[in-house]
Amino acid sequence: MGVIAGVYQLRICLKRPMEILVGAPGRHTFPAGWYVYTGSARHGLVQRVARHLRHHKRTHWHIDYLLAAADHVEAFVLPGGKPTECELHAGLEGGRVLIPGFGASDCHCESHLAWFRKRPEIRLMPWREFIRDCRLY
Repeated sequence: MGVIAGVYQLRICLKRPMEILVGAPGRHTFPAGWYVYTGSARHGLVQRVARHLRHHKRTHWHIDYLLAAADHVEAFVLPGGKPTECELHAGLEGGRVLIPGFGASDCHCESHLAWFRKRPEIRLMPWREFIRDCRLY
């Protein structure tokens, strides 16, 4: 697998409310429900998403703290340069911003994390399909 750029979304389930220390932003209460985190990888989409899905890792990004507490995580990807992570996240409907600036420290977006009461649909390629297809080449 070569170096692939692209965007991704993580669909995260928390079965119960939790208070989580999120690095510099401090402690925040995360209600039970579903979260969608949108990110990008200019180089190494496969490596970035695989890192997010690993259970044991050093906490580096805001999302690492939420992922460590998650009950379930699914990844979805879109290789290439369009749309940007900001455009992709802006296209989510029905989500609520709980922590301004979460995952968006390098842009002007309000946040790259949205909370949903019900399981949101994601229209990107599921991670497992993407990895299976990559191995064919």
